[in-house]
Amino acid sequence: MIADLLKKASQFTKNISKRYIHASCCLKCEEKSTDVQIGDPFCLKPIEYEGHTLRRHDNFRRQRLYEFGLYVAACMPKFVQKIQMQHIDELEILTSPEGLFPVLSFMKYHQHACFNQLSHATAMDVPNREYRFELAYNILSLRFGERARVKSYTDEVTPVHSAYSLWGNCNWLEREIYDMFGIIFTNHPDLRRILTDYGFVGHPLRKDFPLTGYIEVRYDDALKKIVYEPVEFSQEMRNYQLHSPWNYLSNFHEGYNSPVPEKKEEG
Repeated sequence: MIADLLKKASQFTKNISKRYIHASCCLKCEEKSTDVQIGDPFCLKPIEYEGHTLRRHDNFRRQRLYEFGLYVAACMPKFVQKIQMQHIDELEILTSPEGLFPVLSFMKYHQHACFNQLSHATAMDVPNREYRFELAYNILSLRFGERARVKSYTDEVTPVHSAYSLWGNCNWLEREIYDMFGIIFTNHPDLRRILTDYGFVGHPLRKDFPLTGYIEVRYDDALKKIVYEPVEFSQEMRNYQLHSPWNYLSNFHEGYNSPVPEKKEEG
């Protein structure tokens, strides 16, 4: 089976090298010919702007990054679900939750990747999805000078394998994700809160977390110590009376549709 996999990988690299030459020829002759093979899934459509103030896209670099993403998908078809290029020329690799750690390991240790630095890791909460949390790891290859983003998904109770064994700074980054979103990471050396207090309840960056929180902290002069207690509002609602001499606004005060009083002439 290993021999078959190596044979497929070598054949795929040969096809990629051929497409590199074809893509470079297409991009160099772009001004002369408009046939860009839009229907070809292995060839991206070049992006050009008429304005001179926007940054121009390096279409040949975009094509190489996209083909590298296809190479990753061909090497790990069990885990990689989608490959896409963002409009800012960044490669995104979308994986399943159980394939997040294998794909990150491939991106770091493979000789054609060498993404040996993790720039940032964060998450996003979309409550109406079945898997509400979206994880994103931004990685950098110092050898090839390229950036990529590996994304996955999970929910409140499904744990994700930690990337601490790959990059040491995942210790604090994943602790922050756990603190703010409540995502659980397995094989993490010290998974505890890092930004909030010891007795904090909830996760602040979840969409269903109230803006005022659940607990407030104050110093009690009588007890001479800090007290934690539920949030209380001393005034539920304020009524504002708007008196504007310039206009009449509906739904704010009575008499908004009354005619403007006439000025009395002084006799």
